[in-house]
Amino acid sequence: MATIYDLKPRFQALLRPVSDALVRARLSANDVTLGALLLSAAHGAWLALMPNSRWPLLLLPVTLFLRMAFNAIDGMMAKEHGQASAAGAVLNELGDVIADAALYLPFALIPELNAPLVVLVVVTGVIAEMAGALGPMIGASRRYDGPLGKSDRAFAFGLIAVLLGIGIAPGLWSSLYLAALLLLSALTVLNRARTIVAQAKGRVT
Repeated sequence: MATIYDLKPRFQALLRPVSDALVRARLSANDVTLGALLLSAAHGAWLALMPNSRWPLLLLPVTLFLRMAFNAIDGMMAKEHGQASAAGAVLNELGDVIADAALYLPFALIPELNAPLVVLVVVTGVIAEMAGALGPMIGASRRYDGPLGKSDRAFAFGLIAVLLGIGIAPGLWSSLYLAALLLLSALTVLNRARTIVAQAKGRVT
C-alpha cells in the first residue's frame, strides 16, 4: 500500500548536497539522528508545558518537516559515506519511536481532545515501527508498509495540530479523526507482520 514514505528517494535527492556538506564538516550520521531526537523532545516539551497555546501546534509541521529531513540525511550519511554501524541502527530505530512519543503524547494534554485515543494511536504507532523492525530478525527485510507509516503519521498529526492551532475546537470530529488513525495504525501493524512472515517463508520479496 502506497505511503508518503514512497517519496523518500526524491526527498533524499534534494537533501544530498546538505548530507555531503555535513560529512565535510566532520559530523556523523549519529549526530544528525540525535539532533532530530532532541528537536522532537524540545517541541514535545513545549506542547506539554503550553497545551492551551496555539503556537506549539501551528509550528509543529515545521518541526515534523525538519525531523523528516534529518532522518533522510542521516540515512544518506550512513549508506553513502560509510558511516553505517550497529550503534547507529539501534539509535535510529529507538530514536524514531522516542521522537514519536515525545511529539504526539502531549496532544493528550490538550483540553477536550480525547486523551485515551491519543495514547492508543501513539502506542499502536510504536508497535507498528517495532513490527517493521522485526523483519531482519527472521530473515526478512525492514518493512515500511502502510497505510500509516512514520511519515503518514507525521502528516496526520501535523494536520490536526494546524486545525486545532487555527482555533477549531476539539469535539466529535477530532475523536473520529483519532479513531481513524488508530484503525489505520492497527492495519499497518497487521500488514507489516503478515508481509514479514510471508517474506521469511519465501512467498514474497
